[in-house]
Amino acid sequence: MSWSGSPATTNGQGDFAAAQVAYSAVCDSQNRRAARVVAGRSADAEDCAEMLAMLGLDAAEGRRAG
Repeated sequence: MSWSGSPATTNGQGDFAAAQVAYSAVCDSQNRRAARVVAGRSADAEDCAEMLAMLGLDAAEGRRAG
């Protein structure tokens, strides 16, 4: 059995890369919103930092443009 196609020429790789970029953009947007909600609901800076750490976010996440 032989295969004459080249893996580099298949469109599947491009589709997968595009899906990964789209997924990354969605995750970034959700992380920004989550960080803002946490900051808005926190009792103080220590409380905010602790909750952000629990979510795996940092304070800069909510300040990024988006």
